Amino acid sequence: MEPSLFTVEGLAGLLFLGLLGVTLAGAVIATCSTNLIRAVAGLALCFLGVAGLYYYLNSPFVALMQILIYVGAICVTIIFAVMLAESSELKRLRQRNGLIGPLGILASGILSWALAGMALKTEWYKSACQANDGSLARLGEALLTTYSMSFELISVVLFVAIVGSLVLARAGRSKA
Repeated sequence: MEPSLFTVEGLAGLLFLGLLGVTLAGAVIATCSTNLIRAVAGLALCFLGVAGLYYYLNSPFVALMQILIYVGAICVTIIFAVMLAESSELKRLRQRNGLIGPLGILASGILSWALAGMALKTEWYKSACQANDGSLARLGEALLTTYSMSFELISVVLFVAIVGSLVLARAGRSKA
């Protein structure tokens, strides 16, 4: 029997490809835009696509936290930093070397080719661990046992981001 788009697997694959397309489109907008506000909007679109992928992978809590923390907090912090920056700083950020884009595309192409080649040559085994049911209780248990160090490092990174935004805001206020 031929695979069909109108089966559950076909629609799930189409949904996955759509979310992947939204994520990649947001990443391209974020990296190629010369306007900082558009770049942050592309970043927010990319984060929304990643949240959709988390939801697709049966983890609604992580998807909600992705939207709240990254789309809500980080993007708003970046927008405030852009608004508080002086216009001369923004003009300096817009100056780019002409080789950066083609070299970046070449490097990402080589990396994608190498990863695809490695993925095709690797023997994939079915995992022996049980499937994640996506519940908050299982997530909390995993964060406080298996992934406790990662959980603490994420909190340190978020603390540094908050302190950095406060430093930017204070420096912008003293110059005015």
